[in-house]
Amino acid sequence: MKNLETLNQAEKEMLLKFPAYISLLAANNDEKLDETERKSAIRFSHIKTFSCNPLLSEFYQQADQVFENNITELNSKLPEGRMERENAIKNALAKLESILKKLGKDYASAMHLSMNTFKDHVSKAHRSVLERFIFPVPIKGIND
Repeated sequence: MKNLETLNQAEKEMLLKFPAYISLLAANNDEKLDETERKSAIRFSHIKTFSCNPLLSEFYQQADQVFENNITELNSKLPEGRMERENAIKNALAKLESILKKLGKDYASAMHLSMNTFKDHVSKAHRSVLERFIFPVPIKGIND
């Protein structure tokens, strides 16, 4: 099994930004990362160090150490405007795909599944406890 040590330093640093880019993409519906989304993403990054696929354990241990800095830095450097931000993030994610290929199919698949949970978590950061209590089952258009 290939691991992060097979990557050069630039590739490794870019890969460690993956959760931050995904969080920013999920928060882009309102054209910015607000404080609720930021705190939710930071908390989830820490949780992932304990609850991730074992293949990704090393990745999340390292990503969590730089996550808060990465998300703050990337958020400040991304262009203004929803479409511009989205395009910049998608371009960065496309570059990450070439890095993931170097780590093998199993690793890439586990990473994609994990990043989907990141996206879902951050995009639901504004859901309230009351809303989840009243509508515990997802209903399209209300709490999906």
